Amino acid sequence: MVEHFYPEKDLGTPAVESATLVTLNIDGVEVAVPEGTSVMRAAALVDINIPKLCASDNLEAFGSCRLCTVEIEGRRGYHASCTTPVTEGMVVRSQTRALAKLRRNIMELYISDHPLDCLTCPANGDCELQDMAGDVGLREVRYGFAGENHLSLGKDESNPYFTFDASKCILCSRCVRACGEVQGTFALTIQGRGFDSQVSTGKGTDFLGSDCVSCGACVQACPTATLTEKSVIEQGQPEHSVVTTCAYCGVGCSFKAEMKGDQLVRMTPWKGGQANHGHSCVKGRFAFGYATHKDRLTTPMIRDHIDQPWREVSWDEAIGFAARRLREVQAQHGRHSVGGITSSRCTNEETYLVQKLVRAALGNNNTDTCARVCHSPTGYGLKMTLGESAGTQDFDSVLKADCILVIGANPTDAHPVFGSLLRKRLRQGARLIVADPRYIDLLDSPHTGAAIHLPIRPGTNVALVNALAHVIVSEGLEDHDFIVGRCAPEEYQAWRDFILEPRHAPEAVADIIGVPARRIREAALLYGGAGNGAIYYGLGVTEHSQGSTTVMGIANLALATGNIGRPGVGVNPLRGQNNVQGSCDMGSFPHELPGYQPVNDAAVRGRFESAWGATLDPEPGLRIPRMFDAAIEGSFKAMYVQGEDIAQSDPNTQHVEAALRSLELLIVQDIFLNETAKFAHVILPGATFLEKNGTFTNAERRINRVRKVMTPLAGKEDWEVTMDLSNALGYPMHYDHPSEIMDEIAALTPSFTGVSYDKLERLGSIQWPCNAEHPEGMPVMHEEQFPIGQARMVVTEFIPTTEKVSERYPLLLTTGRILSHYNVGAQTRRTDNNVWHGEDVLEIHPHDAAARGIEDGQPVSIDSRTGRTVLSARHSTRMQPGVVYTTFHFPHSGANVITTDNSDWATNCPEYKVTAVQVTAEAPQALSDWQQRFYDFNREQLAHAGQGD
Repeated sequence: MVEHFYPEKDLGTPAVESATLVTLNIDGVEVAVPEGTSVMRAAALVDINIPKLCASDNLEAFGSCRLCTVEIEGRRGYHASCTTPVTEGMVVRSQTRALAKLRRNIMELYISDHPLDCLTCPANGDCELQDMAGDVGLREVRYGFAGENHLSLGKDESNPYFTFDASKCILCSRCVRACGEVQGTFALTIQGRGFDSQVSTGKGTDFLGSDCVSCGACVQACPTATLTEKSVIEQGQPEHSVVTTCAYCGVGCSFKAEMKGDQLVRMTPWKGGQANHGHSCVKGRFAFGYATHKDRLTTPMIRDHIDQPWREVSWDEAIGFAARRLREVQAQHGRHSVGGITSSRCTNEETYLVQKLVRAALGNNNTDTCARVCHSPTGYGLKMTLGESAGTQDFDSVLKADCILVIGANPTDAHPVFGSLLRKRLRQGARLIVADPRYIDLLDSPHTGAAIHLPIRPGTNVALVNALAHVIVSEGLEDHDFIVGRCAPEEYQAWRDFILEPRHAPEAVADIIGVPARRIREAALLYGGAGNGAIYYGLGVTEHSQGSTTVMGIANLALATGNIGRPGVGVNPLRGQNNVQGSCDMGSFPHELPGYQPVNDAAVRGRFESAWGATLDPEPGLRIPRMFDAAIEGSFKAMYVQGEDIAQSDPNTQHVEAALRSLELLIVQDIFLNETAKFAHVILPGATFLEKNGTFTNAERRINRVRKVMTPLAGKEDWEVTMDLSNALGYPMHYDHPSEIMDEIAALTPSFTGVSYDKLERLGSIQWPCNAEHPEGMPVMHEEQFPIGQARMVVTEFIPTTEKVSERYPLLLTTGRILSHYNVGAQTRRTDNNVWHGEDVLEIHPHDAAARGIEDGQPVSIDSRTGRTVLSARHSTRMQPGVVYTTFHFPHSGANVITTDNSDWATNCPEYKVTAVQVTAEAPQALSDWQQRFYDFNREQLAHAGQGD
């Protein structure tokens, strides 16, 4: 199979980090390698390939297959090269007559208990057992198949994405070790002894019923056809591949899209990916079928009113219709009556063009992004304290952390590849603190030390962070040298005086937070006393009325303890979507141009005006919530939405729908007919990540290439659609390739001045800032100084949310994500991931359920001050009494029908995580009024679009 871009090379088990070099001789070739390197790896470095079956470069050496044995001068017998470390002056022979005979005998034993179906085997052409048999010269098998063997063992086809054929298993244990060492789930084991040994999922279950999370690590590790993707069985082996970047979460995993002609056969995690190092999760590895799903929009559509059926039209007619109507709206209602929303799922280049279109073609700053409703407090809080609107570390930094504080995040579900890396560090001895209302899987990570769980009451993050800081300061755990050298003294002293006030002591706030004071003190002493303390946080921090305050409080904690500016520490936001960081970087906010440059700065604005040939508005534009309000008020009349389903993802659904219904023109550019499209007048088909070129920027500021794998089903990449619309509006844009857009970004954005596609091809990826001072990027930020000089420690007053429980609404609802689905589910719901999670459910503690007479699985009504919906209940001790939880992956669930329009005081990020509700039992098949309207409306929409039911 041909591999495009950065071909990999298996070098055996990685070398141990060491400054001491050891020189040895292998087959007459002298090689110097670090002390602790295996003989196999040393040989691979000089292109001497020793046969192997149980060894893999991402697993610890195992030494079970004995195929890699070598002779070592001065030592008796044969030695497994994968487990034998090099020594100074060692002389190794990897190819002798005796070794050749031994290897043929070993392979003969393997083949004697293996099906002879190579011609029909799905792994034919991609089978290491087959390759090794050829390498060692095995030409015949003397042992018959009439004796006892394993050839009659059956298949486990329960997993929707891969098959386990036990008859082909050679018991190399690579799948078992990959599940433990790489993924950290330990779902597989070797059951039985001797001849009766078998790979097992344990507990007497099949793969689907086991603890397996379908990350694919076992499939990738398997050297035979024992574990094989069903797509390969159906389509055959791929013949070429293209390296690209996953379009799911903010980890930004690199994959080889493996193709057969123009058909995508499988996505294989690329070992050269600097964010994932060859690992993956179920979404990126297997859930790519949505790209060719029958629901894909492939033809532009228009209509004059939203109560009319859709008309399919050409691209030219749709673009012309959209441009004409935009200009008509502006002519009637003014220049500021229109705006655009960019997507965190689109590329940097595409979001850059949308905000450029709004500013240069439409003449205002009414541009915003879906980051408004997730991580806008991160940008504000980190900009205020550290001077840069981004996380401080690379993902690999966690491997040097001694204490890891995870607050408001569930990495194993929402960022699973990073979650596996974090688990690895926990197995190595790092301590864990989790602050979350819900008990998360990370707390059950196998082979880790005692973890501290702080099950805080939703809405009390600031009180907790202040209490942790109070203990750290009062117990003398501050890093005074760091503070004196790196922090603004007056602001530090003001913060210190504030945080030492008795009202911030754990004993004073324990009842507010809902956690015993001793546990808060224990957590504070653990983090404050660690050599390297790292903080990772997610939407459970930002999606609050005090989201920005909590982010600043987290930064205060890191600064007070000196946990900034080196590997193993830092403030690390776990971005929810694949390009949340990038959409913010590209100037999608109404008050900032690309690179977080203020639009009201005349010098900044002048540079963009000169480059764009347009006069820019100096006044910040409308944020998304204000766009909705203005639409209802009647002053905001038209919106261009690229790749974002605001009708499903934004809070207080009734309010959002009322705003969209008020618009005279709504242009939706997306891959599916989503909830927002119900209110659209123009549909412009979008392209998936497999159909475009560009870049994504992940949560660690890593810019990764996105490469076109297949031709866009609708004929255009998203950046081309925006360019066409701009040209139709009379503002010329001319680009032949997204690399030209990146060149323009680099010319105007200080943190991107050194970024180019040529450099990305050479380095693989780049972590900004990338400029003259850091020409190849910066994995760890703030090593010596902050962009603002000295860091600012900010007083973080705890102001309780106005959303409170009452007799009528006695429970607190909080929301989150689940492993098998992503965001609003538009992609994953159109894959077999529904096998694991076919609907959103309400998790409720058994005590709360019993008090309401709610059975497990029973429909329940969830009522809030803003709305009502119906879900199935699931009894769960993950939740503390008084708190209920649901996901928001299915539009008919209507989770955002009941969320309020409370928002962060600084950024208007919605307070999804705190909603007072009442839960009551319902009759079977109950639907809320909103859900019934949803079903009725969708049937009408699909019928109008000619797509059936």
